[in-house]
Amino acid sequence: MFEKEIHEFLQLTVFGFEVSDILTFGCKAIAIYLFVRLLTGITKYLFRRALNKEGRVVLDETKVGFIRQMVVVGIYIVGISAMLSLIPGMEKVSNSILASAGIMAMAVGLASQEALSNIVGGLFIIFSHPFKVGDYVKVDDMIEGTVLEITLRHTIIRNVENRMILIPNSKINSSTIINSSYGDRATCAFVEIGVSYNTDLNHAIDVMRDEIMKHPLLIDRRSDDDKNKGVPQVIIRVLSLGDSSITLRAWAWAATFSDSFVMKCDLLKSIKERFDSEKIEIPYPYYNQIVQNQQN
Repeated sequence: MFEKEIHEFLQLTVFGFEVSDILTFGCKAIAIYLFVRLLTGITKYLFRRALNKEGRVVLDETKVGFIRQMVVVGIYIVGISAMLSLIPGMEKVSNSILASAGIMAMAVGLASQEALSNIVGGLFIIFSHPFKVGDYVKVDDMIEGTVLEITLRHTIIRNVENRMILIPNSKINSSTIINSSYGDRATCAFVEIGVSYNTDLNHAIDVMRDEIMKHPLLIDRRSDDDKNKGVPQVIIRVLSLGDSSITLRAWAWAATFSDSFVMKCDLLKSIKERFDSEKIEIPYPYYNQIVQNQQN
């Protein structure tokens, strides 16, 4: 009796579909969903393992992150195709999506030109290596920070204010990029200070060099030949003769861009204090304001 009721219930029609067909579709859909989630989880785990295995880096973080996203998107496309194949009359759509030509046609039809250009731009970034995750870059002399992630559409940069800046790949791929982490990371800091025209320049240069040589972040970039010739570690030259001051520039090297920035800030303070004690004037413009009384 109970089996007969179940059989009758399964043969009931809801919106033109039998309950048994609806339950079968639901079970298969849930199974496909769980399988896709499991497969994406395993994929992400394997890519994380590929980044760092037994304490050593196996694959480049930038490439792994980008390829992982493409693989996950591919898994979801296959899962959606499997879902569509469960719906009567949608088998052909499912087969066309699974076919490589169908995937390309769907991408061209659904994706905008800008989205495609961002994806292609991301591929160019990944394989041409203008920068990678962790590099400190400056984009078009306006945006400056550390590259956090390169996605299918955007490159994410964290600036010194800890703000996340998202730049479309197509735009950053055509921008002028200064990469402070590319190649030799040593950076030269220009320390410029103006002195008055009645200053003993040799004395001012000696004082600047003495203060720079004391800084712990300073590194020696001279070759053995330069050392044998007596080239000073810190070169200081007269840069310009201004309207009210003579500008002195020192070339001071640090190991990284961030070290050079800190060193320059420290040296501007210490050299100013040393100039004050040595009675070396740092001139600044004076303005005389004339107020004319108007009598009615």
